[in-house]
Parts: sequence; structure tokens; C-alpha cells
Amino acid sequence: MFKNTLITLLFFLLVFNNVKSQEVKTTKGNHFELKIAPQQKAILILFPCYPCNIEHTQTEAAFLKDIEKEGISTLLLDYNQKLYLTEAEKKEYVDVLNKIFKENSIKEENIFIGGFSSGGNVAILLSSYMIKTKNPIQPKGLIVVDSPIDLEELYKSAKNDIKKNKDADAVAEGKFLIDLLEKEIGTPQENIEKYKSFSPYHVSSNSTDNIGYLKNIKVRLYCEPDLEWQMKNKARKYEDLNAFKLERVYHSLLNLGNHQVELIKTKGRGIRANGQKHPHSWNIVERENLIQWILRTS
Repeated sequence: MFKNTLITLLFFLLVFNNVKSQEVKTTKGNHFELKIAPQQKAILILFPCYPCNIEHTQTEAAFLKDIEKEGISTLLLDYNQKLYLTEAEKKEYVDVLNKIFKENSIKEENIFIGGFSSGGNVAILLSSYMIKTKNPIQPKGLIVVDSPIDLEELYKSAKNDIKKNKDADAVAEGKFLIDLLEKEIGTPQENIEKYKSFSPYHVSSNSTDNIGYLKNIKVRLYCEPDLEWQMKNKARKYEDLNAFKLERVYHSLLNLGNHQVELIKTKGRGIRANGQKHPHSWNIVERENLIQWILRTS
């Protein structure tokens, strides 16, 4: 009788421990939320758009749902309101990441860094900085989702949106961007070298200063150049879109010898969590294909 009871108890303990080992471990801290997959194969670090936070990323990035069950841990950050980073900010953010990795015993392997909109700018600049400085955290891949990677072009587009006066939101955003850029950097006419230095990629000079270190890692550049929607709602041509600049950086990375770079132009995926059609959206990232790309060993 005792023997049977002991066997039953041991059986339930084994089952309980197995269930516990399959649970996702969630840690929330200052500026981050970490979810560690039970059997981690990779970790995905994501930065939000300019006015956004962790909750926004969780709501809009539908591909994140239960992604830990696929063996992909996630580290979501709320470092926002950044179109570029100073050298001091790069060091500060990387120090924070190193601290999070150390305190949570995260394996420093199969690391993927990404961001949406301005968050993609941050992801590019930090990835380059980590590789350049030989930081313990070395990105295996980079994900950039419809990001305004050229600040000079962003300034020009903002001016055009105001001049066209097609859409109230675009005009308001244009005025905000011009005020922000002129206050922090000046105008492109006055300070073109700063625009070149701070931009992840600078189209007019074809500057590869901030992408040269990415030539040996996997890179995905996502965009949805829905020209019909853009013309109808914003009066924008292809050259006005983030997609145009991402295509330019795609070719520059190819010319640098990166044969792992992909430019992914989606169709009909730009729908936000509230059902609103908008090509500037986290949702242009397709879940299954992304997971396969992250977990692919070669």
C-alpha cells in the first residue's frame, strides 16, 4: 500500500515539475518585459515606435502571441521617442541590455534585434554599435519594420506633407517632426553632416557608416508600399515612403556583400489591431515565416 502511494506521489511530482519546466517565465522591470521560453532557441529584442510602449507592441505585433512556445524568448523595451541615438545613448542602452541578460541568465546566442518605425532606427544603430564594440551581446539578425531610416528624407517628407495639406494627421505629424529635428539637429541645409551621422542610412550621400557592420548578419527590411492607399489618404508617391529608403539600404547592404539581407514588400497585411487599414503597421510581419527565419540554423 505504502509502495503504491509513494509511486503515485513520485509520478505526480514528475508531472508537476515537467509542467513547471514548460511554463513561460515572465519578468517585468524598469523599461522592459522579458518572457523566457521554456526551451529557448533564440531571443527576440524589440523596440517600439516613437510614441509607443511595451503594451502597444504587445497589442499590435500579433506575431508575438505565444511565440515563446516556439522556443523564442522575447524582450520588449519601452525606450521610445528616439529617431536616432547619440554615442552616449548607445552605450547606455547596451549597458542596460547587458544587465538584463546577466541578471536573468539569458544565453548570449541566437539574438535577434528589431523595431517598428523609429524603433527600427534604434535597432539598426544598436546592432551596429554592438558589433563594432565587440559587445557580449552579438545580434545574429536584425528586423526593421517600415522605419524612417533617413532623417534628411524624413524632414523633406514632413515639409511635403504640410505643403500638400491632404491629411490633417500627416500635417500635424509633419509640423511636429520639423520642430523636433530643427530643435535637436537644425535644418539639413545648415547641418547636413549631423543628418548624415545620425541617420541609420543617408540616401543622398549613400553613406554606409551606420550599416557597414551589418554586412555579416541576417537582415529583414519590412514595408508595405500600398500606393493606392498612400495616394488616396496622404497624396504620397513611392519616393515619399519609408519603403523607398529601405529599398536603397537593401541594395547598399547587397553591395557591401551581405547576401542574407531581404527586402520584404507585403500586400494587404497593413491592418492595425483596431481593424483600421494602415500600411504603417507591425502587422505587416508574417508570423510563421518570421519564426522559421529566426530558427533557421543556416
